[in-house]
Amino acid sequence: MISSSAGVTKRSLQSLLLKRFGMAVASYALVLLLMWAALWSGDFSGTLTQALFYTGLAVVSQLFFYVLFRTRRNLRFADPSLTEAQVLVALGMHTFLLAQLDGVRGSLLMFYLVILMFGIFQLRPRVFVRCAAFAFFAFAGLNLWEAYQMRLAEPLQALLQCCALFIGLVWQSLFASYVQAMRQRMRQRSYALQAHQDTLRGMMRQLEDLAATDELTGLFNRRHFLRLALCELDGIEKGRQHGLALIDLDHFKRINDMHGHAAGDRVLQTFAAVARACLRDGDVLARYGGEEFVLLLPNTDADQLTSCCERLRGAFALCEPVGVQVSGLSLSAGMALLSAGDDLDEALQRADQALYRAKRGGRNRCAAAWESADA
Repeated sequence: MISSSAGVTKRSLQSLLLKRFGMAVASYALVLLLMWAALWSGDFSGTLTQALFYTGLAVVSQLFFYVLFRTRRNLRFADPSLTEAQVLVALGMHTFLLAQLDGVRGSLLMFYLVILMFGIFQLRPRVFVRCAAFAFFAFAGLNLWEAYQMRLAEPLQALLQCCALFIGLVWQSLFASYVQAMRQRMRQRSYALQAHQDTLRGMMRQLEDLAATDELTGLFNRRHFLRLALCELDGIEKGRQHGLALIDLDHFKRINDMHGHAAGDRVLQTFAAVARACLRDGDVLARYGGEEFVLLLPNTDADQLTSCCERLRGAFALCEPVGVQVSGLSLSAGMALLSAGDDLDEALQRADQALYRAKRGGRNRCAAAWESADA
């Protein structure tokens, strides 16, 4: 299950990264279109061969990144989006393009900021500043090289462009740092909210357990048992039977009167422990009230129900509660069978009548409702 979830997450990440890569390719296509327009208008100072070389270089670089994404080799890197690499390649190619433009260089200067926009939400502030510094020094170096070659037609205009780019890059770096700080705070709040939700779910589970459990014995309480029994009765298959038993600890009032209520509580806890050891995993035992308990055995016939109750009666008679000296422990049980279409209240009444016969017959015994019917 965890592996499957991780696979879905990776596929979702790859889909998102391919969409972002598609936006980058569209930006390359726009810049190439502007380059060929500049070539047609005569503003491109390079040759046709240089224009074709630049176009081929752009296509090859993007194909390289596309192959990395399609083969999922990008997942081997710390940053699967390869944002920094894509941004640096784009900045270098854009600087190469600007070197071939003279009069319209200022018009395409904004693409430095457009390229860096792809890293605002992905790059760490330090990495973003590094990319911004690369863009500035690349453009400034281009102008210095042309000035050294005596090919810089308008030095003041170039200086103004460098200043404008510097201001734009500084502002963008500050904005990127602010965005990353906001994302970090939102991530921390998300983690805190998740922790609170986990705590709340844990508390809800504890409340559900408290609402369904008898505090003294740790068994289900009466209300929860009735809910489970109704579900079991609704799902019973035709031809199948469930065993139902009402169990009462004999002379429990005498134990409380002679040894105190603490001893009585210990006897109840002892019975719960003995019953857990005698029952199957699917059997349902609950405290029905006071010293009375109710037992449901799914998919059980009369012999199995009788054997289980007798085994429980014998085990309880042999046990010795820890910390108190109470002898002569015993229980009485009234048993009934549930079939498809039976009413739970009527079955409980049959088991209660059988329990009354067991007590009237001398206690420390199990009586069955079907024996009464046979009689």
